[in-house]
Amino acid sequence: MTDLYLHDPTPSPAWLPFADCRPIAELRAGAWLIRERWEAIAEGETRAVHAAEHLVEFAEDGVPAVTAPGRVDGPAIIGHSTFAPSGVRPDLPAEPARLENEGNTVGWWVPQGEHWEPGVELATGVEIEGLLLHGSYDLITALEHLLVADTADFTHEPGDPLPQGVVVIGDPADVVILGAVVEPGVVFDLRSGAVVIEQHGYVKGGTRFEGPVYVGPGCEILGGQVSRCSIGPRCKVRGEIADSVLVGYANKAHDGYVGHSVLGRWVNVGAGTTTSNLKNTYGSVRLNVAGERIDTGRRNLGSLFGDHAKIAIGTFLDTGTVVGVGANVFGAVRPPKYVAPFAWGCEGETMSRDGFLTVASRVMPRRQVQVSDAVRASLGRIYDRATAQ
Repeated sequence: MTDLYLHDPTPSPAWLPFADCRPIAELRAGAWLIRERWEAIAEGETRAVHAAEHLVEFAEDGVPAVTAPGRVDGPAIIGHSTFAPSGVRPDLPAEPARLENEGNTVGWWVPQGEHWEPGVELATGVEIEGLLLHGSYDLITALEHLLVADTADFTHEPGDPLPQGVVVIGDPADVVILGAVVEPGVVFDLRSGAVVIEQHGYVKGGTRFEGPVYVGPGCEILGGQVSRCSIGPRCKVRGEIADSVLVGYANKAHDGYVGHSVLGRWVNVGAGTTTSNLKNTYGSVRLNVAGERIDTGRRNLGSLFGDHAKIAIGTFLDTGTVVGVGANVFGAVRPPKYVAPFAWGCEGETMSRDGFLTVASRVMPRRQVQVSDAVRASLGRIYDRATAQ
């Protein structure tokens, strides 16, 4: 067992909209949160996440303490939140060491009796497997690199028997149901990867899965086609969704196409909303984030939805749209490619602080998540910082 500390980057446009609203370690890379991937390598628990000032004391169930960067005493691993580990724990030396991936420093190892502080450089390097992430858009890259292996890991242990009336294309052993209800008429296409459905989930007849797909605990899949997706806990999904990451507690419960997109927590996508994920030129997708142009290097990229964003029915989102935390998008069939945090509509208005907190206090208990004083204070700090820029 080794203590783990995760080190978020300095907030930058490349990590928007999520740098505004949650630690990068709490984003989903493949089937798992980045934090969970590091915990598997450390074989221990996260003691703290070092994050930007506005996220200190970030409050969310299951999230470890979020603090300012500081000294760490060994034995401990300090990992970059912008790196998604894979594989197994490397052999760690007796002396302090730098964790490397393809020449990039992605963390540090601190043995018993030693300590680490931000800015310290270490001579010894140890290679670690995984994927370096350059921005929020690379959560889709991580999905492409990691999800096949992540879902295949579940097939090593037996799941529930296949329900009657489902259709399986491929190896039935690649359907892993772990205490979920799956109706007759569900299709599992396993030719490209396994499909995993965690406990307390519900899958309605008429759903077609094209693996690899991970569906977290308590999700409702209400029909349509779900392809190559990682879906966090307590999400509702319907319609066509492909190559996308839902961090958790998101709602896409109606028809409409979402592709190569990332949905933060508490996002609500209105009926008929469609994302474009490919430019007419078939060129690299560029983001326009708060006045800065970012070349993602990706040909396929849909939309990035910050936590608590709400999208009106019948909205068409251009390739590479970024929707800020808490934004309410309405009043335009095709919104701008960058929607500011806490926008109220598309005409430059900003939602009030009390209005945002009131909506969150109504929405979160619908999924049995209570808005405690700590959660309310955390959301308030996020609002204050994002609207002061």
